[in-house]
Amino acid sequence: QVQLVESGGGLVQAGGSLRLSCAASGSIFSINTMGWYRQAPGKQRELVAIMTSSGNTNYADSVKGRFTISRDNTKNTVYLQMNSLEPEETAVYYCNFRTIYKATTGPAYWGQGTQVTVAS
Repeated sequence: QVQLVESGGGLVQAGGSLRLSCAASGSIFSINTMGWYRQAPGKQRELVAIMTSSGNTNYADSVKGRFTISRDNTKNTVYLQMNSLEPEETAVYYCNFRTIYKATTGPAYWGQGTQVTVAS
């Protein structure tokens, strides 16, 4: 049984900051990537940030310089530090782990989502 539990969402004023956390429990053998996605009302889900197993990171252009993805491998936890938040970034944020199983693509796991609301 693998579960990803998210925390850290909430209501902030424009220009404020939040740090999201996502901790995995259960048996995860090999994590390929850890990432964060978001889905705003009426919008498609989009990739916000991703970190590979080697530690390389990629960000959506809209968040570069303001968001930082990090991890704690000893806790199977990924974080997203979000600074200078804008109202347009109000969305449900989801963490995602992709795995490797027998040298091939393994299961993917999703968090339950955490609401981030940025007030104007």
